[in-house]
Amino acid sequence: MSLDRPVAPDPYELLPPVPSFTVTSQDISDGRPCGQAQVAAGGNTSPQLSWSGAPEGTQSYTVTCFDPDAPTPSGFWHWVLVDLPADVTSLDTGAASRALPGTAFHCRNDGGEKGFMGAAPPQGDMPHRYYYVVHAVSEPSLGVDSDASPAVVSFNLAFKTLGRAIIHGTYQH
Repeated sequence: MSLDRPVAPDPYELLPPVPSFTVTSQDISDGRPCGQAQVAAGGNTSPQLSWSGAPEGTQSYTVTCFDPDAPTPSGFWHWVLVDLPADVTSLDTGAASRALPGTAFHCRNDGGEKGFMGAAPPQGDMPHRYYYVVHAVSEPSLGVDSDASPAVVSFNLAFKTLGRAIIHGTYQH
């Protein structure tokens, strides 16, 4: 079976524009290959992220990791972290497997777990892109619970996102 297919577009360029702000990482270099710690078969560890410059009125954050290059019509959600308090502007390496600040919680990723799932593209497939996005949210709560699908979280974000900070890594076996 061949996995040959066109490269998916940047999914965030397809959404209504919102202001951007800055996200950096000690573990992810924008546009560069992810380290083994962020690979499912490696460390399966969520990366360190820090952000600044969120729009005025930000009341909480949602952090996601999305792979648009998965061989599915809907990509693959690796991480959905919701309702981070507005005074939180960084996550340590491995934060997804520790107690979360305030009322923050994980929704189920496409691997079926509530937490972070590292890069896991099919063997021999094209390089995959992993978009780590910090969404500045206009309300203290996104209004979903931990059983919400990534699609439902994204739908709610469409109406409550004030800004986005994006960094992406890549991975290929």
